Amino acid sequence: MSPSRSTYRHLDWILIGCYILLAAFGWLNIYASTYSEEAAGIFSLASRSGNQLVWIGVAAVAAVLVLFLSTRFYKTIAWPLYILSLVLLAAVLVFGHEVNGSKSWLSLPGGFAVQPSEFSKTATALCLSRVMGSYGFKLSRTADFFKVAAILIVPVGLIALEPDVGTILVYCSLAFMLYREGLPGKFLGYVGFAILLFLVTLKFSPSVSILTAIGAVGLLRTLASRMPVRTFLIYAAFITAASFLPRLLETEFVSGFNRLDAEYWLLILTAPFLVWFIIYNVRNKIRGWTMYVIPFVASLVLIFSVDFIFHNVLKPHHRDRIENLLGISQDLMGAGYNVNQSKIAIGSGGLTGKGFLEGTQTKFNFVPEQSTDFIFCTIGEEWGFVGCIIVLALYLIILLRITASAERQKEKGARVYSYCVASILFMHVFVNIGMTIGIMPVVGIPLPLISYGGSSFLTFTILLFIHLRFDLERWK
Repeated sequence: MSPSRSTYRHLDWILIGCYILLAAFGWLNIYASTYSEEAAGIFSLASRSGNQLVWIGVAAVAAVLVLFLSTRFYKTIAWPLYILSLVLLAAVLVFGHEVNGSKSWLSLPGGFAVQPSEFSKTATALCLSRVMGSYGFKLSRTADFFKVAAILIVPVGLIALEPDVGTILVYCSLAFMLYREGLPGKFLGYVGFAILLFLVTLKFSPSVSILTAIGAVGLLRTLASRMPVRTFLIYAAFITAASFLPRLLETEFVSGFNRLDAEYWLLILTAPFLVWFIIYNVRNKIRGWTMYVIPFVASLVLIFSVDFIFHNVLKPHHRDRIENLLGISQDLMGAGYNVNQSKIAIGSGGLTGKGFLEGTQTKFNFVPEQSTDFIFCTIGEEWGFVGCIIVLALYLIILLRITASAERQKEKGARVYSYCVASILFMHVFVNIGMTIGIMPVVGIPLPLISYGGSSFLTFTILLFIHLRFDLERWK
């Protein structure tokens, strides 16, 4: 059943107000990012701002429709919608056309195109809500955990074939929702540490990563030990001595007969200590030793796999962008051009910006993709620090309203869905703004409700308003 008229008074109008402000501000900045003296007017369908206005109108109709449909409807269509999204993701691999190295768009009559990976986010969130909200579901139960993992892995696998790294990162953000629903925090720690080792190996060397892994194990052992000072000194002494190994291998005396790199000598030195640690704990029947050994061995496997992953799995443009981000290479006219020009545009805006339609970096098209992935630099240049803070504040209010509402939900499925929405929104904002200021690699990911794109805008509208519809159930 749909809620009564009195129930609609309890809509989160603050969230809706933030949504409208972001949509309007995005529309103005899309016009500014494509503005020139000869360009079509802001309402013209020949311009991107005109097309975006059409999508805003379509999204407004969709928002109203979403609010009037019952929550039972969303539970009913969760699986069919999820399966349809998988079919579209498979179809785009066959019939899609390639844009910026990614085959992720399906052409429609009239010159329009849709991105199935955008709509798959809504379908996956609803499916997770349906499954995890079912009676008796427990994430700690192995069967239930693998059910959720399968729901996430299948679309991610199809998206990886496009490939669309940005959307894969968005799916990874759903780990925050899983953490809220009972996923042990150590899993997030493992993922974060794996990313750290990957980057350290690329930036420095495998030997530095091995010492980092040993240091992490030593820190954990120190915190859990009954003699923390002695444990800390043992690991600190080993790491300090081992850190001189690369210099020793470079000396004239050793380099003449040495044929192994430093990382392999580190493995040779570490192996006896690892074997002794395992034997000692097994003989003395000490529990919990596997929580140190298994992650450490997995870390070693990852460290020696980085070179293969980097050169055989990632695309050339992904490698170039990561190397530019880490400072391994600096190509300001190639892979680093977009980010460099974006930082110049944002920095030139100062405190209050140059004014609407007055941005020189924007007006003369120094930054590619400025109406889509790099629209935040238009905001920074024309509206300055103040404009950037206002935009971030609007996103923060939306995230806080969603999470606060999620905690008040009566049904677990509604809470799961709301946290999915918050996670997706947060990752989009973090990655998009991060790449425009040079702290994240450049991936194709739009700024929610601001970047040009009908698929993206419609997806975020539907995501937010389904959340609002679930929230209304509290007042029935």
